[in-house]
Amino acid sequence: MVKKLQILVFAFTLFSCNQRKEAEANTDLLYFDVKGYFGKEISRLQRLNPIVNKTVSVNGSAESKVAKIADWSKELAIFVNADINKTSWKGSFKTKEQDGVDIYTSDNKKIPVKKISIIWKGQKADKIEIIIDNKNILYQSQDTLTYCPDSLYVIKKQQKIRLLKEKKYSVIGKLK
Repeated sequence: MVKKLQILVFAFTLFSCNQRKEAEANTDLLYFDVKGYFGKEISRLQRLNPIVNKTVSVNGSAESKVAKIADWSKELAIFVNADINKTSWKGSFKTKEQDGVDIYTSDNKKIPVKKISIIWKGQKADKIEIIIDNKNILYQSQDTLTYCPDSLYVIKKQQKIRLLKEKKYSVIGKLK
C-alpha cells in the first residue's frame, strides 16, 4: 500500500513539473502565437456553433453540404499544428511588418512552415494565411491555409507521391 502511494505521489509530482515547464515555455513567444490564437478560435466557434457551408474537393470533383461542425479542434487542427514558436525553431523565421501585415518566413529545409501572413484590422487579425511545404525523396506536398474569422477557412493541398499522379484537395468552409 505504501509503495503504491509513493508511486502515485511520484507520478503526480512528475506531472505537475511538466505542466509548469509547459506554462513557462509559452510566456516568451518570439513570433505570432498561432497555437494560442487558434485555440481561442476553436473555443469561440465551439460556443457559437455556427452553420457552415462546407465544400470538399478532390482533383476537381467537389461536394458541398451545410452542417454544424461537432469538433472544431479536429476541423482546425492543421492550423494549430502550424505553430512556429517551437523551441527548436527559435530564430529560424524572418519577421517583416508593413502596412498592417505581419509576415513570418523561413527558408530552413527542416521546417515545413514556410510563411505566415497576418493581416490586421486594428487589434484583431482579419486574415491569416499559412504556407506549409513538405518534401522528401518519395513525397512532396504544399498546403495553403487561409482563415478569416467569422467568415471563411480554406485548406488547399497539393500532394505528389513518387510514381503516383498528383492529387489536389481543398476544403472551403463558409460560416453563416
